Amino acid sequence: MDAGPDLERPADLGAGDGLTRADGPHRREREAGEDTEPHAGERALSRLWHITLCVSGAEAPLNEVRRGLEQLAHDHPFLLTSRYADDHAEIRYWEEARDLHDAAAVALRLWGEHRSSAKLPPWEIVGLEVIDRETYHQRIAEGYGPPPATPVGVHPF
Repeated sequence: MDAGPDLERPADLGAGDGLTRADGPHRREREAGEDTEPHAGERALSRLWHITLCVSGAEAPLNEVRRGLEQLAHDHPFLLTSRYADDHAEIRYWEEARDLHDAAAVALRLWGEHRSSAKLPPWEIVGLEVIDRETYHQRIAEGYGPPPATPVGVHPF
């Protein structure tokens, strides 16, 4: 998924979320809290949402879980990190969407849509957190959010 014209991706992603907003009139509208619904012929503005998806189910061989999560990371461009055990996993990534409802809908489909192509275990989604970029950074700054996803990749719990 392309990050869209209202976002820029720096060459060096650094330790943060790796994405910075572009300057321009749309940014000033968002910061001022004005209505950002598109006018006739304009594209809806998208935002970044930090997703944490938790799945669980019957035990599966660890090497198969890892391989499936690595394939999912390859298939999903904004995947940051995955942690796994033989009966559960946690996936964290950034999703671009118009609003929280759209981001949550995409997140709830992620596991099922990639289950066969990535050969993921037949686990069910047992948890979902969707927060906006500002909330993510506020939690990090206050010391009670999840640590930044470093190292990026697939790791055991």
